[in-house]
Amino acid sequence: MSEQMRIMRSKELPKELRGRIVARHRSGQGYKRISAALKVPKSTVASIILKWKKFGTTRTLPRPGRPAKLSNRGRRALVREVKKNPKITVAELQRCSREMGESSTKSTITAALHQSGLYGRVARRKPLLSARHMKARIQFANKHMKDSQTMRNKILWSDETKIELFGVNSKRYVWRKPRTAHHLPNTIPTVKRGGSIMLWGCFSAAGTGRLVAIEGKMNAVKYRDILEENLFLSPLDLRLDQRFTFQQDNDPKHTAKITKEWLRNNSVTILDWPSQSPDLNPIEHLWRDLKMAVHQCSPSNLTELERICKEEWQRIPKSRDERQATQMERGYLQK
Repeated sequence: MSEQMRIMRSKELPKELRGRIVARHRSGQGYKRISAALKVPKSTVASIILKWKKFGTTRTLPRPGRPAKLSNRGRRALVREVKKNPKITVAELQRCSREMGESSTKSTITAALHQSGLYGRVARRKPLLSARHMKARIQFANKHMKDSQTMRNKILWSDETKIELFGVNSKRYVWRKPRTAHHLPNTIPTVKRGGSIMLWGCFSAAGTGRLVAIEGKMNAVKYRDILEENLFLSPLDLRLDQRFTFQQDNDPKHTAKITKEWLRNNSVTILDWPSQSPDLNPIEHLWRDLKMAVHQCSPSNLTELERICKEEWQRIPKSRDERQATQMERGYLQK
C-alpha cells in the first residue's frame, strides 16, 4: 500500500476529492478504477459513494456524540466471547480486547455489552442434571403440558424448607462507607446451631394449606406422621375435590417403603415427579415470599420465628397461589 493511501486511511479526505469520487461514479466508473485513478483505497471510495447515495452529500455530518472507543468489530468479538462462555469475567474480556489491538477499560467493555443486551447478573443455582434426568423432565413436560385447568387446580403441591432465624438464605447488599464493613448495622448476624427451623407445607390454586414445623431430624416415620395429621385436612380446608392429586419430590423419605404403603392404603393419587427437579415445583416461589416476609418481621427467637412463619404463610394472597399453581406450562418451557 502506498504512503498516500496509508495517510488517507487515517485522515478525512478533502471535500474536493470526495466530489471527484462522486463525479467519476456518476460518469459510470467502477470502484476499482476510481481507486486506482485517484489513489484512494477502494473501501474508502465505496464508503463515500454509499454516503452520497444515502444522504445526498459527502460532507461530514454532525456526530451524535463522542466517538466510540470500541469499534463495531471489537464489540462483536466481545459478544462472541460472552456467548461462548457466559461466565467469562470483564478482566478476561479486557485481555481479549488487548489481543485484538483495541485496549479498552472495564467500563467501556461493560457499556458495549449493555448495548448488545447483555447484563451481568448473579447466576441462578439449578440442580446438576444427567442425560437421564433431562429425558425424564422432557417426558414429564410433554405429558402435562396440555393438562386442563381443572386438573391443575386439583394438585396439592408440597415441599420442605429451612428458614433461618436471622435473615434469608441469600446475599444482601448494604450502603456503607469504606472501612465500615464490620460495623453492626452493616452485618448480618449468624449462628452456628439452633438458628433455623425446618418446615413442611403445601398449597394449591385455592390457597395455602397446612404449614408444620418439623421437630428433630426428619425421617420416613416422621414424614408419614406429618402426612397422616395434615394431608387430608389441607384439601378439606381448601375445599378441594376429594380426588385431589398430591405432589411430592423424590426425596428418600418420600419414596420410603413406609411412606408408599401409607399413601397406597389411603388411596392417595401421586403426581409422578422427575428426579432432580425442585425448580419445577411452584411452591419454591412461595417459600421465597415467605422468607422475605418473615425477614421483615425480625423474629428474635425460634418460637417467634415459627409463629411468624405460620402467620405469614396464611397471609400469602390467594391470587399468588393461583398464579403459581396454574402457570405450569410457562415453567416447563423455560426450564
